[in-house]
Amino acid sequence: MTNTKETKLKLKPSLFSKIRTYFLTGIVVAAPITVTGWVAIWFIQSVDGWFSPFAPDSFDSLPVSIPGFGIISAFIILTLLGALTSNFFGNAIISYGERLVDRLPIVRNIYGALKQIFQTIASKSENNFQRVVMLEYPRKDCWAIAFVTTEAKGEIKSNHDKDLLCVFLPTTPNPTSGFLLFVPKEEVIELDMSVESAAKLIISAGLVMPEKKS
Repeated sequence: MTNTKETKLKLKPSLFSKIRTYFLTGIVVAAPITVTGWVAIWFIQSVDGWFSPFAPDSFDSLPVSIPGFGIISAFIILTLLGALTSNFFGNAIISYGERLVDRLPIVRNIYGALKQIFQTIASKSENNFQRVVMLEYPRKDCWAIAFVTTEAKGEIKSNHDKDLLCVFLPTTPNPTSGFLLFVPKEEVIELDMSVESAAKLIISAGLVMPEKKS
């Protein structure tokens, strides 16, 4: 009888451990899918809400709403805008509008900063935000992950006797905020990991560690 009781006691913790493992595994699998789906639905509904006032009245009489109509409309409008500004006439209109904005003290600063950011994001250059490095920060023997954006130019370069790299040091768990640093080339260690893998490492606070490429 004693051996039977001891066997039952040994089985119970094992069963509970398996149930706990299965439950946590289910959370790991379901959470990213649920959050991704929620963000996608929120984005589609938000864009649809922005463009619904411009939709023809015939769409309101449809028995079923058309999800994604705003995204399709935004794609068409932005494509037409890009085609318009790519020719001489459209470019002249944009230049004239920018000259008007440049006369407004606060607005011109906001517009100029946003324009530069979006031009950098839309750039097709392979050197923009495509290299991952390690550097000592915030002190010696303490290392951080950063992204190389470009090499220092202009006044920054002329005031330093070394070749500097312009790097973006993101914060955890929000990699969209961070610090702009100018670091000598010889003081960084270039890594083989991709930008996506480095972003996962930063967002997860080191829990998702990328494997070393063979």
